[in-house]
Amino acid sequence: MKFEIIILSGIVIVLLIIYFKRSPTKYTTVRIGNSEIRVEIADTFIKRTKGLMFKKSLPEDEGMLFVFDEEGYHGFWMMNMSFPIDIIWINNEKKVVDIVKNAQPCKFSCPSYKPKEKAMYVLEVNANFTEEHGIRIGSYIEFELKS
Repeated sequence: MKFEIIILSGIVIVLLIIYFKRSPTKYTTVRIGNSEIRVEIADTFIKRTKGLMFKKSLPEDEGMLFVFDEEGYHGFWMMNMSFPIDIIWINNEKKVVDIVKNAQPCKFSCPSYKPKEKAMYVLEVNANFTEEHGIRIGSYIEFELKS
């Protein structure tokens, strides 16, 4: 079983490398209360699969915004991450519906985090960001997505 996971992970990594060499990175600004951060947009299956994997760190005023085609109970895990993060689920009205604080990196047998309510977007930021900026379930997020 472990061997199959390692092979599958290798295939995914190779596909990600090929895809990212051809796919431009998109960014937008997210506003939460008085905070403003620059986020990379993960709006394709491959970009969402890679997420923040293999990054060594994340600047304090940056994050990643995952954009899905429809609301759902989109699960996340911390495989191959190097630093802890807060995971924020946001519905189609741009309201925070769930938060996981200080999710820790892992290598194998990683837990999957899923929201209590359906979400259309997921924002990943450095650990403790939600606490430091007073972000709670029910907070509203502002951002624009360009095609």
